[in-house]
Amino acid sequence: MAEKVLYPITGCIVEYMEGNVVQTAMVVGAAGERLRLLLPNRREVNLMQNRLLPWLGPVYTAKLSRDESIRLLEEHRKNRLELSQNIDIIDVWELAQGEVEQASCQWVAELLETDPSYDAIAAYARAMLQCKTHFRFQPPVFQIYNAEIVEKRIAEQKRREEREELSAKGRAFVALLWDVSLGRRTLPPKSGNGLTSEWPSEPICQKIEEVLRRRMLDPDDLATEGLWLDLSPGIPDVPQIPIDLLIAWGKLPAHYNVWLAQTDFEADDEWWQGYADEVAELQEAKKSDLLANLPTFTQEFVSIDSIETKDVDDAFTIEEIDSGWRLTLALAAPAIAWNFGGPFDLKVRSRATSLYLPEKTSHMLPECLGIDAYSLLANEDRLAFVVQMDIAHDGTLTSCEPKFGWVKLAANLRYLDCEEVLTKDASLWRQDNPAAPYAKVLNLALQMANARQDKRLETGAVIMNRPDPHIRLEGTGSETKVFLDNSENAPLAQFLVAEAMISASIAVADYGAAHNIPLLHRTQDVEVAAENKGLWTNAADIYRAMRSLVASILEVNAARHAGLGVDNYAPCTSPLRRYGDLVNEAQIASFLLTGKPKFNHEELEEVCANLSLALSSVMPVQRQRPRYWKLVYFKQQGDKVWWDGVICDDGESYLTISLVEESFYVRARRQLFDDWAAPGIHVKVRIGKVQPYWNDIQVLEVMIAE
Repeated sequence: MAEKVLYPITGCIVEYMEGNVVQTAMVVGAAGERLRLLLPNRREVNLMQNRLLPWLGPVYTAKLSRDESIRLLEEHRKNRLELSQNIDIIDVWELAQGEVEQASCQWVAELLETDPSYDAIAAYARAMLQCKTHFRFQPPVFQIYNAEIVEKRIAEQKRREEREELSAKGRAFVALLWDVSLGRRTLPPKSGNGLTSEWPSEPICQKIEEVLRRRMLDPDDLATEGLWLDLSPGIPDVPQIPIDLLIAWGKLPAHYNVWLAQTDFEADDEWWQGYADEVAELQEAKKSDLLANLPTFTQEFVSIDSIETKDVDDAFTIEEIDSGWRLTLALAAPAIAWNFGGPFDLKVRSRATSLYLPEKTSHMLPECLGIDAYSLLANEDRLAFVVQMDIAHDGTLTSCEPKFGWVKLAANLRYLDCEEVLTKDASLWRQDNPAAPYAKVLNLALQMANARQDKRLETGAVIMNRPDPHIRLEGTGSETKVFLDNSENAPLAQFLVAEAMISASIAVADYGAAHNIPLLHRTQDVEVAAENKGLWTNAADIYRAMRSLVASILEVNAARHAGLGVDNYAPCTSPLRRYGDLVNEAQIASFLLTGKPKFNHEELEEVCANLSLALSSVMPVQRQRPRYWKLVYFKQQGDKVWWDGVICDDGESYLTISLVEESFYVRARRQLFDDWAAPGIHVKVRIGKVQPYWNDIQVLEVMIAE
């Protein structure tokens, strides 16, 4: 090789970086540290000497013609490019790493060639500049990474390249999915030989789907936040967008239950198969000597439920006594043989509750237990938790006697049949109405319920009579039609059952307090203004009263339940449907059979904490899913329908309107109203755009109802 060039004199071939690309040039003039360079494209540039790359040469006479200089420049540029492309830079690294931590490009070139030319040295430098995973240019030398660093940098580079490719190609596809979700376009088909130009590669599609699914399940997922922002420019910043995109893509079915997907709750009745041995033991438990020897109750119990109900967990009978009524409830009794703390129990606790959704009922317990083994079915011997209460004519609970034993229900009645008996003259009853033989029991129960409600109102209860329509679905998938039906409401029958259940939970709570039995209490310990207490039926009054309350919580220490108007309330009437009720039943059962409760106070505190966590995950499904279907219903009706409503609240920017028949609240912008707007005024409302997954509904027009 010619002698090493140390200074860029006139005629010297040099290189520098411009826009991350190596440029080859010839020095044609100098003024101190400023050089005038000739480029292969005949342009001249001025450059400070410190911007030159540290490999110089060769040097030609300054008397070269311009054409000859250009020819030489192009020859060196082309030669260096070709040489660099033929260098196996990984082989170079394998030879160099471990020898030195840093080296000049000439040292590296001489490692492989005996007498490398100027162009060869420059070619090695170019190759190392391109291989940023193995080398780092720190002028005037190259740092040579060791194997550990190289491995990390290769992984980082791969992730970076995948991210860049995903951003570049995925952004257009996400925009396409957004248009499909809005109905602006249809999803283009994949070609027979592969993908059309609008479809990214399969790895990119998989990554987009992964990001969408993670954002769907956790809109605050930090690991995908940056990538999601890259993929979604111009798309609204709404947490539910990934759901719409996945449905538009066909990756999720129409009306997908995202709230359920965000929990660990398994909706199908297969989740318990891994606990089959424990389930079998519970199925056989009634044959044990302990349970077989429990007393038999001969009263004529009846249950009242909706026509869809399969898990019957409560029944009652009632008789008149001198002081008022003797109300006796028979409750399903899974707790008496329950293996608390076992794997199956912990799984049931994590489920926490049954879910009753318009499209599907998912039971807390396996159906082979909750329906087949424990449900209080007519003419079947069933183990029961029997709560006998004496209630005075003024509605006062005067005594409570809990027992366990065997019952055989006389009938499983339905709400609508009972409603007919309670509201119509006997001559108008259907001849085959199964509730007819129990007319006396039903009317006694209604009398008792009225007395109990009056007593609770005396003690400050807040009772809101707001019937909720039945949500009925017809069809499947995107063809599903939603109907809201009030014909199945049975207010009196539902009222007497509700008061009986509330009374039992109050009575058991008082019994637990009197006998020092820790129980799980529902509390709503909030001060309610006098004007909000009472029984409300007007939409505006209901809204005002509702706003005065807070959500109830589950805790071991008893406290007031403001809405019910009681100081002690321990739910126990749905042990097949609510884990807390199952625990309370177990506490009473253990006390009656052994003299002490199943859990002491500290142990029950732990159960309560775990159960509350499970409920916080599952209960949003029960709240949000029916609301979603109502939003779908409004969307399906279109924007030409006028809905009856009542103004409930006149906020500064928005007014709240109750759509009474649909049991649904909407908000309307104040500018839609004139000065007449005030709570209690009946209005007509026209609804526009509805986004069910976004929980968004737009009011277009409001006018006073005639």
